[in-house]
Amino acid sequence: VALPASYAQHPERRYPVLFVTDALYSFPLVRSVRNLVGQGGANLEDFILVGLPPQQGLTSKQSRSRDYTPTQPQRSADDDYSDDVVYGGAAHYRDFLATHVLPAVDARYRTDPARRSFAGHSYGGLFGTYVLLTRPQMFQTYILSSPSLWFDGHYIDRLEQDYAQQHRALPARVLLAIGSQETPTPDAVDGPRNDMVRDTQAFADRLRQRGYQGLQVENRVVPAEDHLTVYPSTLTRALLQVYPGTGPYNGG
Repeated sequence: VALPASYAQHPERRYPVLFVTDALYSFPLVRSVRNLVGQGGANLEDFILVGLPPQQGLTSKQSRSRDYTPTQPQRSADDDYSDDVVYGGAAHYRDFLATHVLPAVDARYRTDPARRSFAGHSYGGLFGTYVLLTRPQMFQTYILSSPSLWFDGHYIDRLEQDYAQQHRALPARVLLAIGSQETPTPDAVDGPRNDMVRDTQAFADRLRQRGYQGLQVENRVVPAEDHLTVYPSTLTRALLQVYPGTGPYNGG
């Protein structure tokens, strides 16, 4: 947990909270963005940052593959899955967060539970999409960077169809982002096999077409970025939207 600099100075104040997956990478990244870009609340509103790290005793790959994926995928001879990990623990991990982590953070810190946000990239974005379609009220805002919507034969599409048959409302703000280079190209020697640009756009379009009550959706294609480089830009721009500061903005 990283508290904003103003936390101790304003004991009467409650703060929005951002939860980030893959904390070994994302936690120091977002903390640095908040401190530098935020400019003491002028550019970014102060917020509490909570990182979700891998389980102790497991590698990041082992933990995130299990916790962020919703199913045991159908395997083929030439697929994107690994033999040294297990998959399909997203429901358990979601419930663990809802039952233990979120209440513990709210009990210990001066949070504003009505302003709780989630940010995840790749499998982390897949997990956020899963939470959005199974327990959307856990977070008010979902920042989904390069979500792995291709996982298990586009399982998320089937999940969204099931949700649409049972619900007319989806109360959340969803900020999707994808790097423009996350799509196969004829001249790419080692490019992506999955067209994540197409998948993300199609998912955003489907959500809009449903006309869900209470849903706000934005999809951004970030120019000249790939799967490894897009997250810092995505997070910075999303934070400026979700937590606008007192302004006017000062870019230094």
